[in-house]
Amino acid sequence: MANALYASGREGFLDGSINWETGDIRAALIDTGVYTVNLATHKFYSAISGVLGTYASLRGKTVTNGKAGAYSIHFTSVTGSAGAVVLVDWKGSSSTSRLIAYIDTATGLPASPSSQDVNVGWPTPIFTL
Repeated sequence: MANALYASGREGFLDGSINWETGDIRAALIDTGVYTVNLATHKFYSAISGVLGTYASLRGKTVTNGKAGAYSIHFTSVTGSAGAVVLVDWKGSSSTSRLIAYIDTATGLPASPSSQDVNVGWPTPIFTL
């Protein structure tokens, strides 16, 4: 699958409940052998399985010309087969945090580390609205 937005992410941007610049946008490193993405029906973080690591709030977020950007991210001591990153608008719990984007085409992916770090460099832009 190519990088794409979840329907819930699109909805959140349109209804104003997601703010890329000021929101607590987090990333989860995903084992794509465990999680099967469904962009139409998966709405909250609780729908995600195969999480190998999480990255707290993205830094350096930008929105120039409708293009989302952020600094690269770093996951520590990962073991497993990392095939994608899921971006989430964190609202305090997995059942209230909306899924934004599924990214499987980025520098550092896929990766199959054994207790090693994984660095992910975003495509430019991460996504466009």
